[in-house]
Amino acid sequence: MRNWFKYGGIAASVILIVFGVGAVAVGAWGINTVRDNLAAENIVGTPDSSIPGQKVDTGSEARAFAATMRKHTLEATGGQTYAEMGRFLDEQGNPTSDEEQAAKDPKTGQPVENGLRNLWVTETALTTALNMAYLGERIGVFGIVMGIALVLTGIGFLVLTLGGLAPKPAEARAAPATT
Repeated sequence: MRNWFKYGGIAASVILIVFGVGAVAVGAWGINTVRDNLAAENIVGTPDSSIPGQKVDTGSEARAFAATMRKHTLEATGGQTYAEMGRFLDEQGNPTSDEEQAAKDPKTGQPVENGLRNLWVTETALTTALNMAYLGERIGVFGIVMGIALVLTGIGFLVLTLGGLAPKPAEARAAPATT
């Protein structure tokens, strides 16, 4: 029975170590993928950003640039968010959500869309992608940390298994002498 515990402990330890090494590798691969994809986009921080003139190629830089994009969009829309703006423009160019009050496009006869509201759609798509890069990089870091924890746990179990199941010295097994 003692051998079953020994081999089971060794197997569990090896599995933990292998999964740990795998988690570290996948986490590092994920971080590298995020950074390669960001670098390929050739995004450079604007002069008013927290990363002026710097190429956006890490998750943290992507997050910083997303914040700058939001600031620019709020400036362009007078501080209004997508949900606060009218869907259309009336004859005077004022926003409205009433389709009947909206100006009509002479070519299509459809209500004239509020272009600034459409700016929010683009901004949201781009900043979401940038924020996902940040999230992807953080998940990669988490994978590395968890992988290291698994490796250390596996090593700890291996030490306990081999040390705890080692044969005891002969004198420790002998019954105490009585006088």
